[in-house]
Amino acid sequence: MKYKNIIQGIFIKRVNRFIAHVLIDHIEHIVHVKNTGRCRELLIAGVVVILEPSQNPERKTAYSLIAVYKGHRLINIDSQVPNHVVFEALQTGSISELGLSDKMKREVTYGNSRFDIYCESAQQKKFIEVKGVTLEDEGIVMFPDAPTVRGTKHVYEMIKAVEAGYGGIIFFLIQMKDVNCFRPNVKMDENFAKALALARTKGVTLLAYDSVVHEDEIVLGTRVPIL
Repeated sequence: MKYKNIIQGIFIKRVNRFIAHVLIDHIEHIVHVKNTGRCRELLIAGVVVILEPSQNPERKTAYSLIAVYKGHRLINIDSQVPNHVVFEALQTGSISELGLSDKMKREVTYGNSRFDIYCESAQQKKFIEVKGVTLEDEGIVMFPDAPTVRGTKHVYEMIKAVEAGYGGIIFFLIQMKDVNCFRPNVKMDENFAKALALARTKGVTLLAYDSVVHEDEIVLGTRVPIL
């Protein structure tokens, strides 16, 4: 996943889920935040952030905030990116646990949910739900960083899909490199953690991969252990 014409800025403040103020070349700009999660440990006044200019001249905000430096670590926070990264990796067979598929589609409805990716081969039809992970604490990454009723619903729908004979995968794309392990954020959302534990016993595959992140690019990295 490549970005075009990215620039650096200095974060000032976040006004709401979608809007933040950033200094670009010493001028304050109102920018779009491409992540509705809390990101409180990341979006701190004074940190260096990465922005992508909008291609739409009619848009009110001229830039989108896509990544942030946490010390020396660059973390991509673009919530639209994980699906792209995983889909690209599936097309090239880079995810060994999932292999190559004869047919792939994005945003496919099943039951009362819409899963991110549908894959089909001679052996199996399967659904993949992708979750982007940006919360890190001393090498441990966690999801979610805010309560997610929608995310919990997706897990239960995935269980139903597996019980109906489909393959089911919940894929956590960690939007950074050099982490030790992944675990569900029980303190933030106990219901999601319980649903995930149940899904594992019901045959849903749980995978976590980190990412190689540059200011203008993010690609799939290597598998990370799940606690």
